[in-house]
Amino acid sequence: MPIVINLDVELAKKKMSVSDFAAAIDITPANVSVLKNGRAKAVRFSTLNSICRVLECQPGDILMWVPEDGAATETRTTATGV
Repeated sequence: MPIVINLDVELAKKKMSVSDFAAAIDITPANVSVLKNGRAKAVRFSTLNSICRVLECQPGDILMWVPEDGAATETRTTATGV
């Protein structure tokens, strides 16, 4: 998956449990687990806002785009004209 979720890293930095975090952003612990494990298909902006507010971070601290092998090669080839 090209989008990596670093929620577990940010939770560890704040030494916050999943249950405390879930209560703070008003979602179920099961949905926090779905986010942490990268199984979420979408995230509402209101949820992302709550995550960033509670963890005192930026969206880029939580979400990271990682190119797939083929996409990175294709982008380089197009850019260089090779």
